[in-house]
Amino acid sequence: MTEAPRVLAVVPVYDHAATLRGVVEGLLGQGLPVLVVDDGSRDGALERVADLPVRTLRLEPNQGKGAALLAGARAAAAEGFGALLSIDADGQHYPADAPALIAAAAAHWPAIAIGVRAMDGPEVPGSSRFGRAFSNFWVRLECGRDLRDTQSGFRVYPVAFLTGCRFRSRRYAFEVEVLVRGAWAGLAIVEAPIRVLYQPGRERVSHFRAFRDNLRLTALHTFLVVRALFHRQGPPLAGEARRALASPRAFLRTLATEHDSPAALATAAGLGVFLGSLPIIPFGLVVIAFVHHRLHLNKLAGMGASNVCVAPFVPFLCVQAGHLLLHGRWWTAWNRQGLVAEFPQRLWEWLLGSLVVGPLLGLLLALPVYVLIRRFRSTGKAAPRTW
Repeated sequence: MTEAPRVLAVVPVYDHAATLRGVVEGLLGQGLPVLVVDDGSRDGALERVADLPVRTLRLEPNQGKGAALLAGARAAAAEGFGALLSIDADGQHYPADAPALIAAAAAHWPAIAIGVRAMDGPEVPGSSRFGRAFSNFWVRLECGRDLRDTQSGFRVYPVAFLTGCRFRSRRYAFEVEVLVRGAWAGLAIVEAPIRVLYQPGRERVSHFRAFRDNLRLTALHTFLVVRALFHRQGPPLAGEARRALASPRAFLRTLATEHDSPAALATAAGLGVFLGSLPIIPFGLVVIAFVHHRLHLNKLAGMGASNVCVAPFVPFLCVQAGHLLLHGRWWTAWNRQGLVAEFPQRLWEWLLGSLVVGPLLGLLLALPVYVLIRRFRSTGKAAPRTW
């Protein structure tokens, strides 16, 4: 049985001085050590808890809730805590519900535990219910987990996961991203019912900005949906698996664990490079996923290999090849201003050149992929199947 982790309660606060003290006192009453992370508050929030036995940390300027939680996770790791309990400072949650949430996480450790809010009462804004349902839908699409409250701010996280994973978001969208990436990492995600208190409209302080934050959420969901097309899930905190695309050798070791033949994997990798060389940004990953799916080729091989084309020299080679085909000479009069002014012409040259450069690069990568995968399999050096 996994030993229960030490828990540090982290309270990110931004201009919630009026409610912060009650939240902190409630956590202390549950016997929890508390860290208050002041994310650039302008209302003197930390002064309200200066006489309480809590740790404090201030970020300046305001960086977002995600940044505050990550700062809290780093502090927790430095002091040897294994779990982080996050709770909003607006008084919406009841600290007395913390033990049930911690117990739910400990029973499946390492796990993320989410406090599922009871949002059926007439005092709950309809926009909040809709926002939760909308978020739940996208998270279900991105990671396959049917979660009931993906926007709850009352959670338990493994500290090692927060400090060891890379996140794109630092503000409101962070709490969605951390769930999806947790599912991708193979973490258990458990839920426990919690109570919720919605203050009357004028008394409740909310920093959600409809246009700005919804735009960030849209961008995040777009990225996560595309990323989910080829992500493979694995066991909790499988470090080698998460590093599988970090280097060519690790990538090949991961491919060697696939059931496809070396020839099929080499074909998928070569085709991925060809498609990646085409001027179809930002739709490249979607096109590669679709083509490989239709041709029954390995999407991991195709998408991983297409990363070769992220290097700027590939589009440059394609443009040069296209220019040579059209004009019989290399493009030598290139500069930033000319590139912008003549962009349609360069785009056409890129497309034409990619039909030559892409297959050549694909063949150059497919051949060593075939040879090395055969070698890995024959010598037994393939990494264990962890994804």
